[in-house]
Amino acid sequence: MMLFTKTLLSDSVKNLVLLLLFFGFISNGDALADDGYRLWLKYDRIQNATVRTSYSKSLSFIAISGNDDILNNAAKELQTGLSAMLGKQIPIVKNPVANQKGIILSVSAGAATGDGYAIEMKDGNTVVSATKEVGVLYGSFALLRHLQQHLPLEKAVGQSSPKIQLRMLNHWDNPEGTIERGYAGSSLWKWYELPETVDPRYTDYARANASIGINGTVVNNVNASARFLTAEYLPKVAALAGVFRKYGIKTYLSIHFAAPKTLGGLKTSDPLDPEVRKWWAEKTKEIYRAIPDFGGFLVKANSEGEPGPQDYGRTHADGANMLAEALAPFNGVVIWRAFVYKADPNADRFKAAYEEFAPLDGKFAKNVIVQVKNGPIDFQPREPFSPLFGNMPRTPLGMEFQLTQEYMGFATHWVYEAPLFKECLDADTYVNGKGSTVARIVDGSLHNYPLTCIAGVANTGSDRNWTGHPMAQANWYAFGRLAWDHTLSPETIAREWTQLALTTETKAVTAISDIMLRSREIYVDYNTPLGLSRPWTGSHYAPEPWQNRSSRPDWTAIYYHRADSLGLGFDRTTSGSNALQQYRPKASSAWLNAETCPLPYLLWFHHVQWSKQLSSGRNLWDELCHRFYTGADSVRWMQKQWAGVSTSVDPAIHADVSGRLAKQYKEALWWRDAWVLYLQTFSGKPIPAIYPKPDGTLQQVKESVNSYLMR
Repeated sequence: MMLFTKTLLSDSVKNLVLLLLFFGFISNGDALADDGYRLWLKYDRIQNATVRTSYSKSLSFIAISGNDDILNNAAKELQTGLSAMLGKQIPIVKNPVANQKGIILSVSAGAATGDGYAIEMKDGNTVVSATKEVGVLYGSFALLRHLQQHLPLEKAVGQSSPKIQLRMLNHWDNPEGTIERGYAGSSLWKWYELPETVDPRYTDYARANASIGINGTVVNNVNASARFLTAEYLPKVAALAGVFRKYGIKTYLSIHFAAPKTLGGLKTSDPLDPEVRKWWAEKTKEIYRAIPDFGGFLVKANSEGEPGPQDYGRTHADGANMLAEALAPFNGVVIWRAFVYKADPNADRFKAAYEEFAPLDGKFAKNVIVQVKNGPIDFQPREPFSPLFGNMPRTPLGMEFQLTQEYMGFATHWVYEAPLFKECLDADTYVNGKGSTVARIVDGSLHNYPLTCIAGVANTGSDRNWTGHPMAQANWYAFGRLAWDHTLSPETIAREWTQLALTTETKAVTAISDIMLRSREIYVDYNTPLGLSRPWTGSHYAPEPWQNRSSRPDWTAIYYHRADSLGLGFDRTTSGSNALQQYRPKASSAWLNAETCPLPYLLWFHHVQWSKQLSSGRNLWDELCHRFYTGADSVRWMQKQWAGVSTSVDPAIHADVSGRLAKQYKEALWWRDAWVLYLQTFSGKPIPAIYPKPDGTLQQVKESVNSYLMR
């Protein structure tokens, strides 16, 4: 590492040096091994001397006035990033430096709307301006993102404002440090150390979120413990909030609906009971005394055994409005999840959320958002959009995506989720005619919602690289970028993230982006092709299409795929559950008929005969075999593509991903063989001769699955 001859340095220089050393920005010319910690904020030294010199001449200082925490953090981030990329210290000053060009950070009326920012050139200086301090922070990160890609400085000019107001991560973290559906270690929040010890990693988490425009975080699991509302835990949550607010991030809590009974000692938690309402009002005041900028409550109620208002014969609106009343004096919001379904063997879980919530449209308080999963079942690798979108015009509907790969291979399989997000956001509901996309509902432009929200179930954990699989960082990044601007393409985001996090070498960027853009379809092909809904299993990971025993019918595999001697798939037309009736006719017209239904959704809506000829030219059985086999084989292609960028990507990261791809290929074969051998017992048809036979029998695959589940 570089040796410093001066023994006395100013505090600002010392702090900068320590930060640069910590992130590995200063070296003797040899790149340090990249452990993934820096995410997309790597700020590596620009090796192209021409680009570096050009930036150096135009970015020689950072001018800031005022002493706001958020504004100061914007200046510090610029100083850290520029100093690292340019290889020299860039000072923070109060006024522009005469005869030099630099960056001016400005809070001024009319600069941009809402949380937005503007970047412009004035008198040779680069001016980042906004009407709010947080807008200047977002603009500073946008400028750094531009420079990290080595783009011409003048092309950074422009304005940008977020399309959605609340852009949130939902953490499913528990008080003992575990994470439900967490695949990257334990919780980021060290509850046993808080509030006395505040891990510096919390600041890096806030930096990462602010860099992509995320402005809210729910720190605990929707299957909530009432413990988070106690005097033991509120100071801990307040300590986190103290870090987050300096980056424009509000803190939210998931609440346990029965807390008035379990925590407050009341005889009931009935939302219409005066004492219950009073309890929540007092508890909310207590929270705001500890966290003045507290965002509000996220609620999972009357779902999968969680308590809720229906326990007392009340509606979801009754429960949400009680909490909204308590939060209203503080401008807090209630985010009420629509993920509900009853254990009815004769019902279609697909229809449940619509049936419970659509009749309540217009009955929720003005500070309530109903948060809807992108699809009607449960974060499947591919789902049609939820029919609730477009059917609650008087109730703000928020979007809930899942970043953590609960049904997409945990931290073993490489699946870039931006195409999934866009597939849903771009879907047309036809509620107000053509162009009534899900995105326009979520951003409020279609129904003029006063509140708008989009949430991603976080994929972060205590692993040094944050997300377990290094490439899963791209899903966190893509969510933030689409939450800010849902018109961005998956291709643009893939290339952008690759350049920020992995390499700027042109051929490598193209190769890696290609893997990312194909990865979701590859996964779907060997996991759930043709709309074959993912079987529910206890692990949500191992293939188990034969599973037929559970405490409730919709927690079995056979409930979803409905394989029999005639065919495969769930009939949701008028001859079946009639779930398609929940969509506008123009939205569902292509799905109604098995002859016209797009193949990706065929088995979502139809029970199809094994011998039926499809638009691909193959019958159903042969097409399934084709998908399972080519999907698994395509992981080999991913391996080859990744091997080809070995000289352009950090060796440690390259080796990590190579190992995971080897595991992915092994498990893709596992999924392929489980499905093909099991479904063959119903189809009675041979595997086409062009494909190799599975290595083992169905019984042997079952034994391997059972062995996995018993670990």
